[in-house]
Amino acid sequence: MPYLFEPPSCPTLPILGRDALFPVRRIFCVGRNYAEHAREMGAHDQANGLEPPFFFTKPGDALIGGLGELAVHYPPMTGNLHHEVEMVAALGAGGADVSTDQALSLVAAYGVGLDLTRRDLQAQAKAKGHPWDMGKGFDQSAVCGALQLVEEIGHPDHGEIWLKVNGEVRQRGDLGDMGWKVADIVSNLSRLVCLAPGDLIYTGTPAGVGPLLRGDRLEAGVAGLAELRAHIV
Repeated sequence: MPYLFEPPSCPTLPILGRDALFPVRRIFCVGRNYAEHAREMGAHDQANGLEPPFFFTKPGDALIGGLGELAVHYPPMTGNLHHEVEMVAALGAGGADVSTDQALSLVAAYGVGLDLTRRDLQAQAKAKGHPWDMGKGFDQSAVCGALQLVEEIGHPDHGEIWLKVNGEVRQRGDLGDMGWKVADIVSNLSRLVCLAPGDLIYTGTPAGVGPLLRGDRLEAGVAGLAELRAHIV
């Protein structure tokens, strides 16, 4: 049966050194996975250890990715666009109720990403007890550079994660500071949804998030991964 209109194309990401593209299905993000960032966002220290990870989503077509400098449009309806640098895990296999021992076998590649946030809209939503969707899931809110395959780089679990804006360091942390590691994140998420090939997971951001303006140029990196560059237009 014919479609009423032409279906949209699948979002994709390049794979460094390969001709193949990674087809993107869904985008999941982990909130407050670095203690210093959680504190700067107003969360209190947990007396009895880590709270369970919590997740939010972005539409697959919120993705903007590729090689070279990415032109990212400043979104409408905000005066406080924030940057959040993150390591992104790209799934090549899926499953439900995946154990932590098996979780890393689902991850095919990693990349450097930016979770862009309309902080003013997010704050308004939080104050009213409303969903964050329009603060987090807008067009081009999920930025990601080229992916690198696990078979070539392994599973990064320590090393610097950083972001510069116009050459000035804004965020700097270490993957070892993640409260929930990638295996824990994948396992916990798989209890909530059945994961599938093509899913991206943004694994959290270190402290130092802050505002962006039109004209800003960003450089972001994670130890061992290809750097991400973007220009806010």
